[in-house]
Amino acid sequence: MNTSAIKQLRKKLAQDEPVYGMWISLDAAAVTEIAVVLGLDWIVIDAEHGHLDWHEIIDHIRAAVRSDTVVLVRISELNISLIKRTLDIGADGIVIPWMETVEQLEQAVWFSHYPPNGRRGIGGERATGWGKAIAQAADQDDPNVIVMPIIESVQAKKNIDQLCKVDGIDMLFIGPADYSATAGYPGQWEGPGVADQLLHIKDTIRRHGKHCGLLATSNDNLIERRDQGFRVIGFGMDTALMMRSLEESLSRVGRKARISTNLRPG
Repeated sequence: MNTSAIKQLRKKLAQDEPVYGMWISLDAAAVTEIAVVLGLDWIVIDAEHGHLDWHEIIDHIRAAVRSDTVVLVRISELNISLIKRTLDIGADGIVIPWMETVEQLEQAVWFSHYPPNGRRGIGGERATGWGKAIAQAADQDDPNVIVMPIIESVQAKKNIDQLCKVDGIDMLFIGPADYSATAGYPGQWEGPGVADQLLHIKDTIRRHGKHCGLLATSNDNLIERRDQGFRVIGFGMDTALMMRSLEESLSRVGRKARISTNLRPG
């Protein structure tokens, strides 16, 4: 675990500075290396959607070792085995989708910490220096683990006040697309009325002294989100950033990109 990077990130947030990052879905660890070299504050490796396996995830984690970039992994569901394995291989924290209740979130925190503060087992993996730094992992690293829930449903909004009161949580992320789907607008990033609801969630999170994040959809939206008070801001997903750049280049030469689910050129 990169405790110094985590503390640096939290220090910026404590000073109400935004921290910037990106979502990783491609298997090439060079993507993380580029993010690190460019000085991003954080990355999230996406193990919920897509094709990344454990070997590829650990390659991304290794690419950020001894850097100032915090490495989080979005797991596929609330599961003690997934949390344990993710933290064992050296991630700085976990991102958990579909958090809707206090009980779920408390369980996520419990699974993420060693006894007596949790249920995480102590293993002889990267997180403990292959068993040679167990004391450091327990005393110095464990208290700094990041557990970041994703708020992505109407039900989660109803419980947001209570979710913000869960100990061990200082950052919450919003998922607009899934939220829109639960609000009755599948396929839309922010369906009718959803934008205002998400801002209400953000305001509630900040009122509790915690930090709220989401992915920006463009450079203009990046500035808009910063000005709205979001502080954990993603430039986008690696694939989306590449496609955004390619679409801009194609537009400059008079070609329009069209994509459908059959993946044939439009």
